Amino acid sequence: MLVDKPAGMTSHDVVQRIRRTLGTRAVGHTGTLDPFATGLLVVLLGRATRLARFIEARPKQYLATARLGVQTTTDDFTGEVLAASSADPQIPEERVRSVLAQFQGVQLQQPPQFSAKRVAGERSYHKARRGEQVELANVSVTVHRIELVGYRSPDLTFRCVVSAGTYVRAIARDLGKRLGVGAHLTTLRREAIGSLRVEDAVTLEQLAPAAVLPPRAVLRDLPSIDLDEAERQAVLHGQAVVDGREAGKRESGEAVALLNGGELLAVAQSDHVWLRPLVVLGTA
Repeated sequence: MLVDKPAGMTSHDVVQRIRRTLGTRAVGHTGTLDPFATGLLVVLLGRATRLARFIEARPKQYLATARLGVQTTTDDFTGEVLAASSADPQIPEERVRSVLAQFQGVQLQQPPQFSAKRVAGERSYHKARRGEQVELANVSVTVHRIELVGYRSPDLTFRCVVSAGTYVRAIARDLGKRLGVGAHLTTLRREAIGSLRVEDAVTLEQLAPAAVLPPRAVLRDLPSIDLDEAERQAVLHGQAVVDGREAGKRESGEAVALLNGGELLAVAQSDHVWLRPLVVLGTA
């Protein structure tokens, strides 16, 4: 199910709403959105909850607004102000655009102190809320694309496509540092995960059994093959099948959707000429 999460709710709140609406406990989401953020939340139901890893790994697209001149503890508007400029930072648009473009590519990013990263077995935000200084290791992330959408000082809006694990709050924070005025995020909307778009999502008011999509729909980015009956039976018993059409052409470790009659039966990992099931959804 694709849900357009509203502001003011946690991702877990959305999951709880779906559990009540559909009358099932087997519900999980992929890719947490902060409570103030809105946009696409992919929610998996039943046996499909085991597909989370294949969705979470996809690039994500965001539309974000940052405010220059103010730094906060959380790198967004929900935190306490650390430093603020008394004057409107009059930075030329071309400089903003140029510095923003420097974020494109592979880079090391320091996660926000108020994040879900674990430090000594505890979530970083728990330590930060107690006033502890948290030293988070830099993480390699990729900004596939980033562009300035609008600028009216002190606010700027940008759109970015980033790898899993990238914090857009941290991009806003680091942009402010590079411009020498500080910055924090004021709005964040997730527009896409891979080819899944928020335009195809339902609102909380539209939650209903009819909004549930077949598993194949949320894994449409994966290459796929159709299995015959003998191959289907082998996969249902966890056995590898020969990758007849693409043998030797796929990258080792590539995920492949195994279909039967157009329905998702399993997700396998390519191993030269073999496709080895990682997750099996079908039943014998």
